[in-house]
Amino acid sequence: MKRLFSLIVMLFPLLATAAPIEKNKDLTLMLEWFINPDHAPIIVAQQNGYFEQEGVNVTIQEPADPNLPPRMVAAGNADIAVYYQHSLNYAVDSGLPLVWAGTLVATPLDGLIVLEEGKIKSLEDMKGKTIGVSTNGNHKAFVDTLFNPHGFGYDDIKMVNVGWNLSSSLMTGRVDAILGAYRNFQLNELILAGSKGKMFYYEENGIPPYDELIFIANRDKHDKDAIRRFLRAVELGAQFIANNPDKGWEIFRDSNPRQLDNELNKRAWYDTIPHLARRPAAKDTGRYQRVADFLYEHKELKKPQKAEDLMIAL
Repeated sequence: MKRLFSLIVMLFPLLATAAPIEKNKDLTLMLEWFINPDHAPIIVAQQNGYFEQEGVNVTIQEPADPNLPPRMVAAGNADIAVYYQHSLNYAVDSGLPLVWAGTLVATPLDGLIVLEEGKIKSLEDMKGKTIGVSTNGNHKAFVDTLFNPHGFGYDDIKMVNVGWNLSSSLMTGRVDAILGAYRNFQLNELILAGSKGKMFYYEENGIPPYDELIFIANRDKHDKDAIRRFLRAVELGAQFIANNPDKGWEIFRDSNPRQLDNELNKRAWYDTIPHLARRPAAKDTGRYQRVADFLYEHKELKKPQKAEDLMIAL
């Protein structure tokens, strides 16, 4: 027994060094747009070394075309991407093999904005008016839900594509309201331009609450362990920001001062913090089912969807 014990003691260091060492995993993240405060937990996680701590090497890419991220993930040319919850529903409905793989911004940011000093005081004042949008399509369900309780709907207003000139088109009177505008950006943009906006919030007017920004992965080919590591780091980033909002802003700003150090981003930073997902890996199938049902009932989807099929288990 003594000889056996001595042999085990001698072999233990060799056995320990022979154990496989888990290597860092590589992961490519495609953003939905240029870096802004909506991506705060990602950038803070990167700058604070949380990705390295969790064993994942993350390459962050900004798309030249905002329509590119889902196609890149579907084609296997990016591991995950930042996307919109409703856009995931539409993409899956069109046949793309995509799934939810985490949450970045856990509440709606969108809504209908009018000028506070303007003639629109309530939603019922919008009948016959003009709404500016930055993209075509996929507005009918939201517009009908906002206005139907007041006796009119999508066919009773005029939609105008104003591109990215949402705030300026509202201030100049080109449109009476803007849709697809964010409460953390456009409301601040109006203030900085010497005006003030009033928002009619989707979630307060019959539209099911949803996640504004999510992470998507390829349904058929994804590395679940790498995604878990990534989300743990993003969670640490979100927690750091919640606990240290001022320091978080400095870290975010200094990651690219030329692009990020301006008054609009600073204002948006503090207005974005309450909406960031504190548990990015948390899965709420009931909430996602309500949104899918809402879109199908309003004929935005060709066929019904099951939330379980839209989300991976983490």
